[in-house]
Amino acid sequence: MKVVLFCGGLGTRLREHSDTIPKPLVSIGSRPIIWHLMRYYAHYGHKDFVLCLGYRGDLVRDYFLSYKETMSNDFTMSEGGKRIELHSTDISDWRITFVDTGLHSNIGERLLKVRKYVQDEPAFLANYADGLSDVPIDRMVADFEAKQVAATFAGVNGWNSFHSVDANSDGIATSMSALSSKELLINGGYFVLRQDIFDYIEPGDELVEQPFQRLIAKQLLGVYRHAGFWRAMDTFKDKITFDRLEARGDCPWMVWKR
Repeated sequence: MKVVLFCGGLGTRLREHSDTIPKPLVSIGSRPIIWHLMRYYAHYGHKDFVLCLGYRGDLVRDYFLSYKETMSNDFTMSEGGKRIELHSTDISDWRITFVDTGLHSNIGERLLKVRKYVQDEPAFLANYADGLSDVPIDRMVADFEAKQVAATFAGVNGWNSFHSVDANSDGIATSMSALSSKELLINGGYFVLRQDIFDYIEPGDELVEQPFQRLIAKQLLGVYRHAGFWRAMDTFKDKITFDRLEARGDCPWMVWKR
């Protein structure tokens, strides 16, 4: 399956980095988040990518045009650096299509703009490109096919440090519990979409608002519950958390290392 990655947003909540680079290029260890995501999909055999570019798309293009395999693969150098022998490779069998989908386009508009690049696919994968997970995409696709829906998304248990509170009419708390202790399904940004999805998107629509509501009305929107790891790269605090996980080798999203 082809994989559509929405990587053109402004990333305003990650301002410490997105002032100079687009969010997909924010690094985790030696590689940007978009690389981690693409490596995840490649592990499951999905190596044909369509990148929906927008804000600082030139930097995304340049990253891959100037890609250095030596940054994440073992290699032997000889002849004073003139000869490099790679012992493994990351992206040699990837196919990447770079598409300018506009600076201010929403997700639905970006998807419409790359329609011609996935038109030969009965179904395809898509991702917000700002979160990492260990969701078993092969099982998610199988679940999607079994349900015969037009679209499926990974429903993940929303991680946060907030507490939900119940109070009576007098303003006295009656209970308090961590939201993480409850099933709070949210859209994890991992999608499987059938070609039918384009019949439900009108110009200007945001993908998960109007189109998904239309699918819900016809019972054509599936949810694949995933109780494993998921985390978004929304804020600088998230960036630090990812860096700490990577530094101690606690990286559940790196399914290719299992």
